[in-house]
Formats: sequence, C-alpha cells, structure tokens
Amino acid sequence: MKKVIKGVAVIILIPTLLFAIFLIYSTVVDFKPKPIEKINEATGTVINVYDTLNVFNWNIGYCGLGDDMSFFYDGGDKVRTTKDRTLINLNGIKNTLLKHDSIDFYLLQEIDRKSRRSYKINQLDSISECLATYNMSFALNYNVAFVPVPPNNPLGKVDGGLASYSKSEPFKTSRFSFPGNYAWPKGLFLLDRCFMVQRFYTSNGKELLIINTHNSAYDDGSLRIKQMEVMKTFLIEEYNKGNYVLVGGDWNQNAPKDGAELNGGKEGRLTRLRIGENFMPEGWDWQYCEKTPTNRMIDEVYNPETTITTTIDFYLLSPNLKAIIHKNIDLKFENSDHQPVLLSFAFLH
Repeated sequence: MKKVIKGVAVIILIPTLLFAIFLIYSTVVDFKPKPIEKINEATGTVINVYDTLNVFNWNIGYCGLGDDMSFFYDGGDKVRTTKDRTLINLNGIKNTLLKHDSIDFYLLQEIDRKSRRSYKINQLDSISECLATYNMSFALNYNVAFVPVPPNNPLGKVDGGLASYSKSEPFKTSRFSFPGNYAWPKGLFLLDRCFMVQRFYTSNGKELLIINTHNSAYDDGSLRIKQMEVMKTFLIEEYNKGNYVLVGGDWNQNAPKDGAELNGGKEGRLTRLRIGENFMPEGWDWQYCEKTPTNRMIDEVYNPETTITTTIDFYLLSPNLKAIIHKNIDLKFENSDHQPVLLSFAFLH
C-alpha cells in the first residue's frame, strides 16, 4: 500500500515540479520593456506642410488569420493555419501593400519575426524587402519563449510587434509601454501592449507625430481604459506644444458615436468597448467608417452571412490636421481578420 501511495505521490509531484520550474523560467525570461524606449534616431528629413499625405493602417494578423481560420481563443477549433496558407496570406498582404504605392506611411500591427504560430517565417524582413524604399521602425510587443496554450497543441514561441514604414525619415522613433497587464502568471504569456511614435520635422518648424497603436483586446475593459487615459495625456501634451499628431492602429474598441453607450457588451471572449463621445477635447477628429467593417470574429471560418464583424481600426487627428479622404478597404478578410484603412490628410497652418 505504501508503494502505491508513494507511486501516486511521484506521479503527482513530477508534473507539479516541472510546471513550477516552467513558471520560474518564464518569469525570469519575461519581456520587461521600459516605459519609454528609444528605437532609433537619425538626421531626419523635412515634410512640407503644403503636401497632402497618405496613411495605410492594417493589422495583418501575423499572416495566420485569413478567411479559413476558426481560432481556438475566440471559440473556434484551430490553433494555426497551414504553412502554405500562411505564405499565401503573406504574399496577398504584400501584393495589397504594393497596389497602394502612393502611401507615405504604413502602420502595421501583428507582424511576426520568428514565431511558431507563423512557422518561424520572418514576416518583418519579407515585408521590409517589399517596401525597400521606405524607412522601417519596429516595436516589439509580443515576446514569449513558450506560450503553453492550448495544452494539446501549444502556441509555443511568439516574437512579433508593430512595424511602421515611412517615405520620409523620422528623426526619432520611440516605444511607449501601455500601463498595466494581466496578473501573474497569465501576464507572462500575453502581449506587452504599446504604441510607437515616429517624429518628423516639418517645413514650418513644428513636428509631425505618426503613432502606431495596438491596444488590449481580451481584458474586461479596465486595461483599455487605463491605456486610453495615458495616450490622451500624451497626445494633448504634444498638441499643446504646437505639434501635429496622427494616431492609427488597432484600438480594439469602437470609435465614439453620438448617442452610443460606452460599453458595447460581450462577443465571445471579447468585451466590446466604445470610446466615450467626449473623450478627447473639441477639435480632435476621429476618422472611421462603420459601413465597411475592419475586423471579424474568428470563432468560425469567415462567412459573410453569419460572421460577426465590427470596426476597431481607425484614426485620430489633432485639430491642426484635416482629413481629406478616408476609406476602409474591403478584402473580404481573405488574408487577415482585419481590413486595411486608408487616410489622406493635410496640414492646417
């Protein structure tokens, strides 16, 4: 009997010990970015304030969330698509980027460098070769040695982040960490959210800030509210200095809308939020269009009749900028669970 008890104890103890060692290792190697990190500095080129500029924003879903995907974390049944489909998505994304060759700034989210979920394909290098004439800046926001879920087919190593491309050379690019994270140990295996700021000289002596953001998604809303308050303070401070400010990205919340509730309710594991109508001071311009959705739920293979869609990818412009053209590009979610958003803007002198 003692041998049986001892055997059972060993069977229980060994997995427990291994899991404890794994948690200790994950804690030691956990990515801990500073609140503000310099990405690069350069001489910088001057942008003419009499020019109209074009921005292209897209969460490319690490080339693994095309219309074929039904993702386990959203309630679907797949962990990752095939390698062939990942490459097809990557090529489709590059072709879409090249079709819009008049773009001055590309803002991309969820671009992988060496992740198991995307078969260790260096998407950053591949897209940078595609946009070889652009200046590239990269901000790491997902750096985990091993994501252990789902247990039967873990995501494994993840290495990805935000990439911003610009025809003009920024004189400074920085990574700003969003505050807060999930509690330990869950926070060890999720994104360290951030926004990336590129600063450009302008011909009238001011600065143009192009900001690429990717806010939290699966929290109960509390993290996104904190993140938005931090960003709001930063944006207003920069505008009060006389600078021009443009933010684009995947906000993981809906833009303000007259008469709409702040909270949009639950969709699967997601808590949908809507930014408050009076969140920013008067004059700040939210540029969005809800007629063409920019994001879909991935709880099923994409079906235009049944798949839940929404608009969470859009822009925010400071009062000294003017939107000229705004367009959500409908690609039927073929290569990503998000769709691109195009914006043309001008300076108000």
